[in-house]
Amino acid sequence: MLRICLSLVISALYFPLAAQINPDNIQIARDEWGVPHIFAKTDAEVAYGFAWATAEDDFKTMQQQLLPIKGLAGLVNGRSGAIFDVGVHILNPHDIVEEKYETDVSPEFKKILEAYAAGVNSYAASHKKEILHRKLFPVTPQDLLKSYVVGMALLSGVDNSLNRLLSGKVAALPPNESRGSNAFAVSSKRTADGQTYLGINSHQPLEGLNSWYEAHLCSEEGWNIIGATFAGGVSIFTGTNEHLGWAHTVNKPDFADIFQLEMHPTNKEWYRYDDKWEQLETYDTKARIKLMGFFKVGKKQKFFKSKFGVTVETPNGFFALRFPANQTVQAAEQWYMMNKATNFQEWKKALDMQGIICTNIVYADMEDHIYYVSNGKFPVRNRQYNWSGVVPGNSSSTLWDTYYPVDSLAQVLDPPSGFVYNCNHTPFLSSSADDNPAVSSVPASMGYEPPQFETNRAVRMLHLFEEDKSIDYEEFKVIKFDRQYHKPMRSAPKLEPIFSLDESKFPQIAGSIQLLKSWDRVASEDSEAASIFILALYDILRKIKSRKSLVSGDELTEASLAASVQSAQDHLQENFGKVKVPLGQVQRHSRGDVSLAYGGGPDVLAAVGSRMQKDGRLRPIAGDSYIQMVRFTPDGPVLESINAYGASAKPGSPHYTDQMELFTQQKLKPMTLDKEEVLKNAKRVYAPK
Repeated sequence: MLRICLSLVISALYFPLAAQINPDNIQIARDEWGVPHIFAKTDAEVAYGFAWATAEDDFKTMQQQLLPIKGLAGLVNGRSGAIFDVGVHILNPHDIVEEKYETDVSPEFKKILEAYAAGVNSYAASHKKEILHRKLFPVTPQDLLKSYVVGMALLSGVDNSLNRLLSGKVAALPPNESRGSNAFAVSSKRTADGQTYLGINSHQPLEGLNSWYEAHLCSEEGWNIIGATFAGGVSIFTGTNEHLGWAHTVNKPDFADIFQLEMHPTNKEWYRYDDKWEQLETYDTKARIKLMGFFKVGKKQKFFKSKFGVTVETPNGFFALRFPANQTVQAAEQWYMMNKATNFQEWKKALDMQGIICTNIVYADMEDHIYYVSNGKFPVRNRQYNWSGVVPGNSSSTLWDTYYPVDSLAQVLDPPSGFVYNCNHTPFLSSSADDNPAVSSVPASMGYEPPQFETNRAVRMLHLFEEDKSIDYEEFKVIKFDRQYHKPMRSAPKLEPIFSLDESKFPQIAGSIQLLKSWDRVASEDSEAASIFILALYDILRKIKSRKSLVSGDELTEASLAASVQSAQDHLQENFGKVKVPLGQVQRHSRGDVSLAYGGGPDVLAAVGSRMQKDGRLRPIAGDSYIQMVRFTPDGPVLESINAYGASAKPGSPHYTDQMELFTQQKLKPMTLDKEEVLKNAKRVYAPK
């Protein structure tokens, strides 16, 4: 009886939010790969159907995204979840959303948020056994925006600064006195057929939080786009509509500042601000952890707020963290406006909202525009201070509250060379040498990566573009799927000596050294040398202090490189009974009962980040995931795509693993924006109910 009553209460909570949407007006068409194509008259109805379809495929991840927003992650996931709860509490999306929801979110977009929340809640009401925690529902439009605020903070690297604060590893000021991707576009100036090409290739986790989910959203109000988002995203994050498309890659300029407060000599929780003493605002939280059954443990932690932001007491004093990510609630609406843009001017107007406060963006369209920008919401910082380190927090002169416009950022529009690209490297190498942005064109306080900061992917992509002055579409795809480490290792020069070790000095690994010396540096499935190198590389990455050691310093000696080759050789001998083992036997793309040979490695264009398994094999967990390749033809965009596993994250689904074979073979599936064609070939069409 209690269970029935609880069920009725839950349903009563959920369904009022869905009352304005009639599910019968919405079509979800599943294609042969299970990808959902959502059709409806209005954008709001599409949003409702999108929420329902996403929940059908990955309701668990949708909930995991929202649990910490309500402080419930610890009760579901234990200690790791509790840490996430505390982190979200510190990032404090609640105040900014509550403060700005009514003023900064348009009435049109509120309808989208309300409809999406209604779709999630309706699914939860009819699938109660899938609910991770009953207090998570109902989800509100504000909850969705709070999730975006947290996502923007994490994407912009605020968690690194936060970890420094919470671990007490922030060095005090001296007396009297700081998740990879590829995206590329080619204009008609450089293509053999005179068309414009776009490559969308974000590197994310292959499953779980922040993994890609593909969908097609199509309304009669001008929303028609195919691309990918994270489970719980209310629109497409990266993709292509009938007019244009764009891709994101992670950038790492300076998006957060740490301030050291000057504390009162006797009143502990008072700090100097100009000529006055201000009292810190207490900001306590209790991390709740479910240990077993109904037993819960809560640990109270004390935080503060100052004028500069969340403030933490450390062994070195009181420090505050300030960052743009929790100063805006417009990321979700900006993506929605980008989804619906019909030309570069409309898309750029959406970009100027600066709700998306980080990431590189590469763009292309039907009018042959190509564009790159190292996007960010950069504070206008006082140039009298060094913003690369800790900044004094005792003066209004360091308290920033304005931002540079998008036109002030590092960017390239329609370069004469006919190409733009980014592979998580410096924005000052984003086209040909003559077309690159100048370092002097942006304020130093933005903290962009210097021109020397490259990745192997960036070096390879530029090399391949420079080799081919007239690229056809098949060659464009060859560039994307390249698996080669450049010779020499320009992005990691301290690794280059691994290819010239002296066999006479290290006779025990002489055979492996010979393999590396004769290797073409292509991480193909049948390469035995690739197995040695990639296993040695993972061993090196475990041992070095940071990836900077691959570029400078004396940490990687000849002896240490040889030791990593020895480690790789020992691993192969122990787990495979021999040293010469093709990479495809060592690295297996696996899920459920499917296990397939897979090439690629860290920082090749066809990037793979793998984790060692108990059987001694490497299982890819990140890197190439959702890929979309686009040709803008006179008849409209022609699209192909692939995802790492399939459209569904539920083990019982036929689409749990059905894209894996194409994925490992570096093949793509055709996709279309044409509603009639989709419905004609759909395997299933139904309403979200």
